Amino acid sequence: MNRIILLFTVIFSIGMLSACGNSSEDLSSEEVINAFKDAGLDIGETSEMTKDDYGIAPMKTESGTRFLIPSLGEENGGRILIYDNEEDLDEMKEYYDSMGEESAMLFSWTIKHKNVLVQINGDLPEDKYNEYKAALEEL
Repeated sequence: MNRIILLFTVIFSIGMLSACGNSSEDLSSEEVINAFKDAGLDIGETSEMTKDDYGIAPMKTESGTRFLIPSLGEENGGRILIYDNEEDLDEMKEYYDSMGEESAMLFSWTIKHKNVLVQINGDLPEDKYNEYKAALEEL
């Protein structure tokens, strides 16, 4: 009888621990791109980011996708960065936001949602940025 209770307790505990994780809420770059496309937003080519795509920014994540926004001109668009922890995500959002505060030339739009940080070229009009933000927040 004690073994049955112990087994039940272990199984219950494992179930509770797995339910506490947020992996079911974690988003992938592909899901974000699909949300943008489903919303009818301007999305061109996408590519996995390399270390060169991060520029001078710290590499706090190993998973990133670059996407082009054709209406902004050649080689302009945004980045989708996937984070394992919120502390790194918040740090990088602050990094990109502060760069824009220090120099208008470095301004970019940022959107934080769940485990994702989206950074978009600051030349995108604010009303269009809000459309990308709304599409992401639907996920």
